[in-house]
Amino acid sequence: MKELIENLKKQIIEQLNLAEVKPEDIDPNASLFGDGLGLDSIDALELIVLLEKNYGIKIQDPAAAKNIFSSIQSMADFIMANKK
Repeated sequence: MKELIENLKKQIIEQLNLAEVKPEDIDPNASLFGDGLGLDSIDALELIVLLEKNYGIKIQDPAAAKNIFSSIQSMADFIMANKK
C-alpha cells in the first residue's frame, strides 16, 4: 500500500504537471481539492484518465468519484479494492 501511495503521488504530479510539488510534500490523507492540493474539475478528469490508463479501472458511478478522489489514500484504497 505504501508503494502504491508513493506511485500515485508521482503519477499525479506528472499527469497534472505539478512541477513545483514534490511527492514528499503531499500528505496522503490531505484533500486533493480545495485546501489540499487545490485541484479543480479539469484535474478530476485527468485523475479518471490516470486510473483507467495506469490501473485499468473505470469509474462507473460519477457520484462516487468525489469520494474516490478525496485524497491519495482514498484513491489507493479504491485501486486495491478494484484491482483486477
